Amino acid sequence: MNGSPFDAARKKHWRTLGPTVAANLAAKGFEAVYADSREEALAEVLKLIPAGASVGVPGSVTIREIGAMDALSERGCSVIHHWDPSLSPEERLQKLQDELLADFFLTSSNAVTKDGMLVNIDGNGNRVSGMAWGKNTLVFVIGMNKITADLDEAISRTRNTATPPNALRLGLETPCTKTGHCVNCSSEERVCKALLILERATGGRKTHVILVGEDLGF
Repeated sequence: MNGSPFDAARKKHWRTLGPTVAANLAAKGFEAVYADSREEALAEVLKLIPAGASVGVPGSVTIREIGAMDALSERGCSVIHHWDPSLSPEERLQKLQDELLADFFLTSSNAVTKDGMLVNIDGNGNRVSGMAWGKNTLVFVIGMNKITADLDEAISRTRNTATPPNALRLGLETPCTKTGHCVNCSSEERVCKALLILERATGGRKTHVILVGEDLGF
């Protein structure tokens, strides 16, 4: 929270809405819980991921904001990620592949509908491919700022709320970095090329969703 005098009302609303959305996710096969803070969310992550496990972390601001990467490393987990500017192109590609093969795939979601669908958009496709299929355990950590009324709003959020700041973070020159919203561009640097809608948890693996009563990620 940002210290606004209205934070208490916002928090109370999330405490009411969060368990409702978690229940809707559970009805669709996701193992979902509501955590009141990023500290509680991190505790939930550490309950799920044992010491010594390998953890793939794709491009996720939320996972970094809750301190999960440092906490997992400190307990002896092998945390695999490609956000290292010193990596060569070949090393980066290997990291992207290794993220998908880790024991756990730890990420966030660009949007969640109130009725329990997860919506994500991607440029390279590595993040959405790890969400769509895998033999490992999938763990989402999602701020309540990403809850949307329906699927149309969720898709709009991925394009207009999540993508422009991500493009800015990456130092790209896509049109959305100039307009602040998606213009459905044809730029080679476009970071919204693959859209994934998880209407239900996919088979053959456990999928956990931790909703967090904070504003996290893009």
